[in-house]
Amino acid sequence: MSKLNNLVSRIMNIDAIQRQSIISFIWQIVLAAFGFLSTVYFARTVGASVLGGYFLFVSYFSIVSMVTDGGFAVAAIKRISEGEEQNEYFSAFVALRLLFVILIVLILIAFRGYFVDLNNAGTFIWLLLALFVAVLYGAISYGLQGSGKVGIHATGNFINNFSRVVIQVVAIYLGFSVAGLAGGFVAGMFIAAIIQLRFLNLRLTRFGWKHIKSLSTFSLWIFFISSGMVVFSTADTIMIGYYLGNADVGVYRIVLQFTSLASFTMVAFRSTLLPRISRWGKIGKMDPIQISLSRALTYSLILAIPMLVGGFILGDKLLYHFYGKDFAQGYSTLVILFFVQIVNIFYYLFSTYLTAMDQLKDLCKATLIAVVMNIGLNVLLIPSMGINGAAVAALCTMGLNVIMTFSILSKNMKVVLETDSLINILKASFIMLVFIGCYRVFIPISSLLLVLIPTILGVIIYTVLILKYDRKINEELMSIIRQIVYQ
Repeated sequence: MSKLNNLVSRIMNIDAIQRQSIISFIWQIVLAAFGFLSTVYFARTVGASVLGGYFLFVSYFSIVSMVTDGGFAVAAIKRISEGEEQNEYFSAFVALRLLFVILIVLILIAFRGYFVDLNNAGTFIWLLLALFVAVLYGAISYGLQGSGKVGIHATGNFINNFSRVVIQVVAIYLGFSVAGLAGGFVAGMFIAAIIQLRFLNLRLTRFGWKHIKSLSTFSLWIFFISSGMVVFSTADTIMIGYYLGNADVGVYRIVLQFTSLASFTMVAFRSTLLPRISRWGKIGKMDPIQISLSRALTYSLILAIPMLVGGFILGDKLLYHFYGKDFAQGYSTLVILFFVQIVNIFYYLFSTYLTAMDQLKDLCKATLIAVVMNIGLNVLLIPSMGINGAAVAALCTMGLNVIMTFSILSKNMKVVLETDSLINILKASFIMLVFIGCYRVFIPISSLLLVLIPTILGVIIYTVLILKYDRKINEELMSIIRQIVYQ
């Protein structure tokens, strides 16, 4: 026990942002591996059509949750992170969220007949239940994030996803199909909420109109921004279902989920940085804000670029041998979406910094312009290009988003890309590309094992080279390891 306490003490001595980002990143890795294996199982067991029905359920949940949230979640994180009247802001957020959920659920029940896809799949009731459970889970999770307990927040998010996948695997094994997937989605949130509750120091208390007004002022712009993000992330799924079919939805979402592995370093940084930037901005510390953005971009691209390279060379074989022949048709979509994930890194980090620095009005305008463009391109391209059209629409829209958010952010701070580290990442990725390319030319890939060999060797080669070429990254990682092991 003393050794464990000593290890925890060493970890706690690491810089807060590094420590919390590492915790988030570790959970992201574990979850990605577990989620990947479970998705392979689902794809091979129930096929693209059932998965398509589940992904539509998740898309509807995201859209309805966006409406019930009203932008208050990010507003609550912002206000709680500022350290003043935290319980009052927390309580106001919970009350507002619950009120919105009740109103929206009543509306959904009244218009249930219009949700044909959900009714046919038997997931409408699960949608209503998920909305109520999300109130509990969201209140606790956002409360922890606003309080600066980002490591616990990340652990809770892992528990949510891990529990969900375990229950879904069991449900599919027992033959519950899409209802089992939806039920696991709900159960994961509930389990994570109960476990995280013991770490929440915020308490429900009396709040006043000024707290609601303060949240509302901030949340109005957040609502438009988050609405745009949700519509952007779900419009392609819903439109593919409308123009094509559930099987195409299944293929597209599996490919999108696979490529999202390239950006989970960025996800870890986003949840860690938001409350920190908010506090730095409040006290006028711009230097650490600028430095943190440069490092976040570097450490996000350090994974995304080599994954793009590996996906380009081995993507068709990975889809075929992991998910099955029905999903191999998504190779060209996979390549496009890997580019989307790289562009995503810039957009989501830029938007995170703009949100934390209260630059919401301009961010909202940029987001709404991109959403309109995305919907228009999806309507135009999906009927003629299939799921590739959705991927192209996402790439064009996200590219526009990056240009607009960069223009806004650069007016408030210096946006500096660490070019030396980027060159090192490109050099290591190119050498890995040559190795994997030669492997594929000379060795026919006819089995899962023959796909895994170049994949694993490519990872090893890239890791060794990036540590060799980039001394700054090497020294930072070694410093963290020394603090954990030797301090």
